[in-house]
This record gives sequence, structure tokens and C-alpha cells, in this order.
Amino acid sequence: MVIVLKRGISSAEKKALATFLGSQNFKTNEIAGEEETIIAAVGRLKMDPREVEVLPGVERVIPISKPYKMASREFMPQNSVVEIPAPSGQLIRVGGQRIVAIAGPCAVESREQMLSVAKRVSESGAVLLRGGAYKPRTSPYSFQGLGEEGLKLLKEAGDKYGLPVVTECVAAEYLPAMQKAGIDCYQVGARNMQNFEMLKRLGKIKKPVILKRGISATIEEWLMSAEYLLSSGCENVILCERGIRTYERATRNTLDLSAVPILRGLTHLPIIVDPSHALGIRDKVSPMGFAAIAAGADGIIVEVHCNPDKALSDGPQSLYPEQFDKLMRDIDALAPIVGREVAHLRKSESPVKISSGKKSPAKKGGGKKIAVAFCGKRGAYAEQAITRHFDDQALALPVDSFREIFQSVLDGRADYGMVPIENSLAGSVYENYDNLAIFEDISIVSSVTLRIQHALLGVKGSSLSDIKAVYSHPQGFAQCSKFLSQRTSWDKIDSVSTASAAKIVGEKGSKANAAIASAVNAKYYKLSVLNDSIEDDPKNYTRFFVIAANHFVAKKSGDKAASLAFRAQKAEGVKPNAVSVVFSTKNEPGSLYKCLGVFQKNKLNLTRLESRPVHGETWKYNFYADAELSPQERNVDYVSAVLEELSKEAQGVRLLGVYNAETR
Repeated sequence: MVIVLKRGISSAEKKALATFLGSQNFKTNEIAGEEETIIAAVGRLKMDPREVEVLPGVERVIPISKPYKMASREFMPQNSVVEIPAPSGQLIRVGGQRIVAIAGPCAVESREQMLSVAKRVSESGAVLLRGGAYKPRTSPYSFQGLGEEGLKLLKEAGDKYGLPVVTECVAAEYLPAMQKAGIDCYQVGARNMQNFEMLKRLGKIKKPVILKRGISATIEEWLMSAEYLLSSGCENVILCERGIRTYERATRNTLDLSAVPILRGLTHLPIIVDPSHALGIRDKVSPMGFAAIAAGADGIIVEVHCNPDKALSDGPQSLYPEQFDKLMRDIDALAPIVGREVAHLRKSESPVKISSGKKSPAKKGGGKKIAVAFCGKRGAYAEQAITRHFDDQALALPVDSFREIFQSVLDGRADYGMVPIENSLAGSVYENYDNLAIFEDISIVSSVTLRIQHALLGVKGSSLSDIKAVYSHPQGFAQCSKFLSQRTSWDKIDSVSTASAAKIVGEKGSKANAAIASAVNAKYYKLSVLNDSIEDDPKNYTRFFVIAANHFVAKKSGDKAASLAFRAQKAEGVKPNAVSVVFSTKNEPGSLYKCLGVFQKNKLNLTRLESRPVHGETWKYNFYADAELSPQERNVDYVSAVLEELSKEAQGVRLLGVYNAETR
């Protein structure tokens, strides 16, 4: 059973609870989360759970019926996320909305081999480097690996290219050497899935573990093996489907992709797929890796070798670097379709300082300007918001879509992003609400409000009577609906941004075209202002969110990377006055009413509430809430307490940011 503890439980109450559970032959494991602390009590339930629920310090008790307790959805309804620190300090997170790629050779063969393949896979988008130092081969005469020397070479290559390393533990006796080498993630191969004594020892190390499915294992047997790791103290287990033995001989094994959606309903653990060992044939690996992502896997682990024809192990199933690069580009294209984002190594060496106010500091080292991504061309309103917020200390980085802003910040091409979230006349920019849900490694760190003044721009010498088509962003059209309603003969053509519309009109050079954009674009694209201030209402404002990456290891002991938004409020000069969260409601009467009651009870003034459909889940919605924080509420403990209370009434509660919001 799962025992949820009350906030503020005393050490004496916790000790009494542990003593009582021990007397009932329960094995316990305490897990401290960001929102609540729980005790997993594993054993045969011979008593009424209410006997535990009435004990001092106990909030509630959740009985679990599955034979696998800690791996079950009953134990943790939301998807768990495994965090693996990279050499740069970036946290590689496996699970949630992310897609990760683990790549490298089957076996470590030499220093040159490892450095060359690490370079290639990191450039293509891998976030972890795999390589076997100890090889469990069917034949005793096959290459058995380099042992401890292989561990050193694997770690050296990973450190050089910023990749955490993954290697297989084939026997418990090798664990001390692997720990000494600094292995970041341990892999349990198919042959060892039910080596329970090794699993128990591995669980005590408390490092992330990839658990591969046994060659003939059922899904329940697989989850029971995961239970050995979890109950031994390992909180970070990743399941890996690698094919099972069937009567079919066309491939090395039969890749059971149906296991991915089945596991989704049974367990909270992240799920990755190994198409290399399943197929055993190079040209079949990429299609099945692609299919694994479409099936809902959190990532893939594939074998890549720069010269597979001369590989000492599993050469026929190893991809050439060029094949892996194409696979990653295909997955990048697929990710938006399945509502996911691909995890990448950040290109910058370290995270920039978080700032929630104007005049953010320049990057360390020579006063180099920070980069801020925005959607559109020079002269876009977002670029004006960047200038307003950062003064002259930022370099505006134009990209082609809102999603690319988020991806640029995630990858490190930009330090911050400037994304529009709502307009006072045209309403919400729903695409960016969806992006906030998808990109879980992004947080809101500030908010900027900009007055929007639209003008009609045309080529020099043109007049209103010449115009037949007008270009703008859909929001620009919506904000100038009264002006356009008097000119119904004009064709309205959507553009990526208002500045892009001005650029198009300038390039076409035709008097028949015009753009609705800021007047500042006239000088950039050699246009004339035909009509100024054409927006429906002079009180026309757009609110922008400033976003930053949150997937870095906290420098202070005890902090967690997911608390970036909290840490931002401790930065010098920052006075946060707003909080944003996203949550979904339970499928029961009055569930939204109960969730909103949490805000009312805690005297949090809701300033905005939006609903958006959850990708892939019919008739299920995410709710986005913005709320004001009074001076008395501007602290970590207060916001944490509200989130904990909200989690009892809602599902999938996630903090989007604690930040300073400009008011109008």
C-alpha cells in the first residue's frame, strides 16, 4: 500500500509509523517528492488499511492490488521521470513528454572507436552514450569485452562530448568497478532480467537502471523484476522492450511494440525500445525505431558503429552514423505529430542566470550578449518586447515558428525565448499554451506586456485603392477586424508573423499588396505607412512569456532542477508576483469546482483560466491557470503547499513558473 504523509509530520510520528508497519511484516521505502512524501509499504495486507490511516501524521492510504506494487499505476498515477545528469550539468530527463535517443556501439573496442562514435551520435541528437565493457556472449569464444579498461574508455568519450554513459552489468561482482568508473546509468540485459540477487544489489546503488525485457518474459514478469529494483531502493527504473523469442525466424527476435501501450496503462515507469537487438538486421532497425516513437515509447536505444563491418560484436545490426542521423531527423519531424518534444544536449556549456525582471545580465565571459529567440522577422512585436525587457543586452534570434522558440531554448541555441500568450482584443495564442504542456523542460521566468499599434504598410507610391491582398498574422487580422470589415474585397493571406508579412510585401514590390504590421517595419522593408493605428481599440496589448530551460542540476545542495521557477525568485532583484500552473481534472462530478476551490481557499486571485484538449486523449482537457501572488505569498513553501493541495483534487499538476508579471 501507499501511505501519503501529512506535511509537517514529526520524526516521532514517522518512527512510530515505521515501527507499526514493521510489526505487520511490511518492508517500507520512503520517497520524498516535490509535492508530497509517501511511504511504500510492501508486503501481504492482513489488516484493514484504516488502521494505518488513523495513525498520527498519515494523510491517506492507497491500497494496491497488483503483485507489482511500486511499479504500478496505483502507486503513482502520473508518469515518472528519470533524471540522469550529463557532464555539463544538464539533466537528461527520460519520461513525460520527451523523446530520448541512446546510441553507441555494442561493445567498447578502442579509444579511437569510442571517441569517433561519441562525436557522431552527439552531433545527430543522442543524449546518452551506450557501449558494452562486459559482454555476455552466447559463445565463450566470442569477444567478451575490455572490462575495466572498456569502462574507462566509455566514460572518457562520454565526458568529452557531454554524454552520460550507459553500460550493461552482467554480474554483481562487476558493480564496484562500474561505480569506480562513474557509470551514469546501468543496464540489465535480457539474460539477467530475473537475476534477482543482482537486481537487489543494483537497486541499493540508487543509480538509474535500464531494465530490458527477458527473451521469453511476460509483461507481468518484467514488471516484477522492476519491483525488485524499486523495492531495493532504486527510484529510477526505465523499461526497455528489446524483442521476445517466437517461432518467427525472419528476424533475430520479434519486437513486441504492443507492449508499449499496454505498459502505459499498467505502470508509471518510462518505456524505451531497442530495435537493434530485436531485428538484428541493419536496414530494419530505423523503421522499427521510428515505429516505436509512433507507438508512444519515451525513447530508443540503438547500436551505432563508424565501421560496423569490422565491429567485434553485432556489426550486422549496427547503424552507420549517417543512418542514425537520418533516423533522428525523422523522429524530430514526427515529434510534433505525436505531441512530444525531442530531448537534445544543450549547445551552451552552462545555464544562464535566471532573471524575472528587466535588464537581465549579459552572459559570463567577455560581456557577450544573451540570445533571445522570437518568431518572425526583424521588426516583429516580439522583437520589440525583447528590446523592452532586456534593453540592449540581448541579441534577438529570429526563428520560423513558435515551437522552434521552445526547441531553441531547450537545445541551448537561445538562452531565453519570447513567446506571445494572449492579446487583449484577439484572445489567447493557443499554440503556445500547447507548447507549454509539451515542453516539460521549459519554465516561465518572466512576463512582458507590450502595447500593439498596427499600421497598414504598402510599397512606396501605392494607395488604398490599389490594394487587392493584405498579409498579416491571424492575430493581426483579428485585432484590425473593424478596419478590414470596410474592405471586404481584399484577400487576407496568413503569415508566420506581422513582420514576415511586411517582408513579403516588400519583396513582392507590388502596389496590389499590403501588410498589417508595426510601423517600424516600414523602414526595414522600404515600405510606406498607408494608414496608422488601425487596430480596433487603442487599448490593444499583447502579453508575452519569457521562457528558459529548467533541465540543469541545481548548484545548491537540496535543490532540484524542476524547482527552477522557485529558484528564480531568489535571484537578485527579482520580486515574483505571479504563478502559472497546468492541471487536468478527474472524471467525476464537480471536479473542476473542487480544483478552483483550492485557489479560493488559499486566497489566490485567478487572473486567467484556459482549457485545451490533451493530445491523444479524447474529451480530456488541460486547464491553465494564472494567479496573482501577494507579498505575503511570495515564497517557496506557500506555493508548494497550494500545489500539494491542488494535486489531491486534480491530475497531472505541473508548475509552469513563478515569475514577475508586468501589470497594466
